Amino acid sequence: MQYRELGKTGIRVSEIGLGCEGFLGKDQSFTDDVFALALDRGVNCMDLYSPDPDMHARIGRAVGTRRSQFVYQAHLCTVWQNGQYKATRNPGEVRASFERMLGNLGTDYIDVGMIHYVDSAATWKQIAEGEILQYALRLKKEGKIRHVGMSSHNPLVALEAVKSGRIEVLMFSVNPCYDLLPGDEDVDKLFDEESYRKPLFNLDPAREELYETCQCLGVGITVMKVFGGGDLLTDQSPAGKALTVPQCIHYALTRPAVASVMVGAHSRQELEDALYYESATDAEKDYASVFATFPKISWKGHCMYCGHCAPCPKGIDVASVTKFLNLAKAQGEVPETVREHYAALSSKAGDCVACGACEKRCPFGVQIIENMRRAKAVFGG
Repeated sequence: MQYRELGKTGIRVSEIGLGCEGFLGKDQSFTDDVFALALDRGVNCMDLYSPDPDMHARIGRAVGTRRSQFVYQAHLCTVWQNGQYKATRNPGEVRASFERMLGNLGTDYIDVGMIHYVDSAATWKQIAEGEILQYALRLKKEGKIRHVGMSSHNPLVALEAVKSGRIEVLMFSVNPCYDLLPGDEDVDKLFDEESYRKPLFNLDPAREELYETCQCLGVGITVMKVFGGGDLLTDQSPAGKALTVPQCIHYALTRPAVASVMVGAHSRQELEDALYYESATDAEKDYASVFATFPKISWKGHCMYCGHCAPCPKGIDVASVTKFLNLAKAQGEVPETVREHYAALSSKAGDCVACGACEKRCPFGVQIIENMRRAKAVFGG
């Protein structure tokens, strides 16, 4: 298992994490079995969006004595009523639900306290200016949560929250179909077939800016809906062609700032399929060759950081140089961390001899030589 820094939190998380939906309605035997596999294979983090008290108790028992080595990302603003989950912005309900969650999990702290499901500008304003954010910050001061996060499906709202400086971790829906759609307060549009009927071209600018801003500001991203609820893995995929589990995971993990993909495993085999990513070959992870054949979607001219341009005869890591260039362009300046990462490269954009070998291999027709020229100008070498 590979591990990544979760933004600037100081927490290292496994690339593959657990979602909780697969544990809903299951028994202790199932929970223990799946957790044994996950822990044995190095999974060290989980998202708990659901406030189901029975599930929390089962997971707390399964984690057991490994609690200090395991990262809980759990959500504020969710309550369990009449046997089902409900989102709430009522401060009293939020406080009571959080305290019950700690008791059911058998822990006295949560690593990342997620402010749940913020998809509208009005909701973010209500949270930022009201009691919810103050409560989250108070919990952090008391040590009951270590870091404040937020979950969202809307890049416009998420970007506003990230730029506020109050969010340390963002949980966001990342996959190659959702990434094409403009931000909207109606999450159902991400799943609506009508959204994909017309041809789509390249990443939505707001989503690209969100990922790059998170990278620059040190806000870690944890990923939900990496398989689009499973649709991307079937012939019913909005892209018009099925992707594989490793391809979906690799796409998410190559986006700026992404630290971990929370996979919803409804069975031991589904978790095995996700964990296979860690031993998959480069060819099995390769999403670019498939993307280039999608009948309704085009990424022409846009670098997908897929690495098809390699190897460079001068040793330039073209994908990394391009990513750093895009980060600098997104900020309108060169952030110190980006400059440091660029400086650490063994070969720089200035080493490019414009041979064109990379451009011949690029599935998306990116003007790589021009990008190297721009990077040289931006970074001074």
